[in-house]
Amino acid sequence: MKRHLFTIGGGLAGIALTVALLLTGASAIQGRQSAATPDFALETPDMADVPDADVPDLGGDAITADAQPVTASESSANIGDGNGSGAIEPHGVSVRDIAPEQFGLPEDVTAQPLERIEPRTPLSQPVARPEPLPTVLRHPVALSAGLIQFGGRLLQLDGILPQKADRVCGEAGRTWPCGVIARTALRNFIRARALLCNVTKNSWQGTLTTTCRLNNADPAAWLAESGWAEVPAGSPLAGKVEAARKARLGFFGDDPRTFDTTTAPPAETPLPGDANAGADTTDQGL
Repeated sequence: MKRHLFTIGGGLAGIALTVALLLTGASAIQGRQSAATPDFALETPDMADVPDADVPDLGGDAITADAQPVTASESSANIGDGNGSGAIEPHGVSVRDIAPEQFGLPEDVTAQPLERIEPRTPLSQPVARPEPLPTVLRHPVALSAGLIQFGGRLLQLDGILPQKADRVCGEAGRTWPCGVIARTALRNFIRARALLCNVTKNSWQGTLTTTCRLNNADPAAWLAESGWAEVPAGSPLAGKVEAARKARLGFFGDDPRTFDTTTAPPAETPLPGDANAGADTTDQGL
């Protein structure tokens, strides 16, 4: 029994000692903080001790407590020269000209006359185009008056305007398929023989416009003098086309299927190695 009492008493004594130590430490810490940062009182000055502030004179009117509030429009009108004009004039400030015509070049450049100088030399030499060479083209097929196909490549005779095979001539009620007849006339003139044309090597893309020869005859000149061609301005074949127009040949005449006005092509010697000589068997009904 006594042992239990001593145990309880010892525990209470330990607790009391611990509390005493904590209180002593807290008092010591508070004393140090008070010594490091002494307390001071914030004093508020009395308004009677404040001297009168200098108030700027705006227009000579005194500011009173009964003054009405000034609106934004009135305040903007009073700014400036004091007359209510609203214009703000800078004092001693240079104004930069913002005219659009002054943005490109300065005045010292635009005031002087311009001088044309020689162009600079090219950085690289232009690539020379290869000269066209006479080339024998075989198996020609006339698609229209002036347009010839060689395999999968197209060639337009130089000096005449391209024509369409579905062209129709004549007046209303008396029309005739002049485009098909012109194509048949060119096929009969060529007769599947090879042509000698000026072709640039390895540069044939799309439709090539160039001159051709059929032995000693020019297919473009033959079409022009037969009336189956139209020429652009300045073409050397313009005289032949005008003569055919006056003679009412080809496109400029009537339907040739009603009467015989077709002139036979001149006799020509086929080129060596040309085994496709013979009359054209297509469009024989026209």
